[in-house]
Amino acid sequence: MTDPKTVLLCYCTCPDAASAQRLADALVNEALAACVNRVPGIQSTYRWQGKVITDTEELLLIKTTAERFDALKTRVLALHPYDVPEVIAVPIEQAHAPYLDWIRDAVKN
Repeated sequence: MTDPKTVLLCYCTCPDAASAQRLADALVNEALAACVNRVPGIQSTYRWQGKVITDTEELLLIKTTAERFDALKTRVLALHPYDVPEVIAVPIEQAHAPYLDWIRDAVKN
């Protein structure tokens, strides 16, 4: 079980700038994320419905805590245009302590 105060870096791809910005705004405004970085122009190659597809997407790098992850995931699933959006979280094991404290403070319930 992950400590609720563990800071997570979450990955989520979006099909376009508008959906990426809509998600970023909602997650930060609703205190589900302290910060969301948008990385435009990534190329994703994946298998979907039996076909290999390559698309240009935007990658969101979302900073939150383990405590807020379930609520964040629920919100992403509600707002995301994909049938099966990517929502992956990995714990941040090493970082500048004041930055981690800032993330924890920004997403407190």
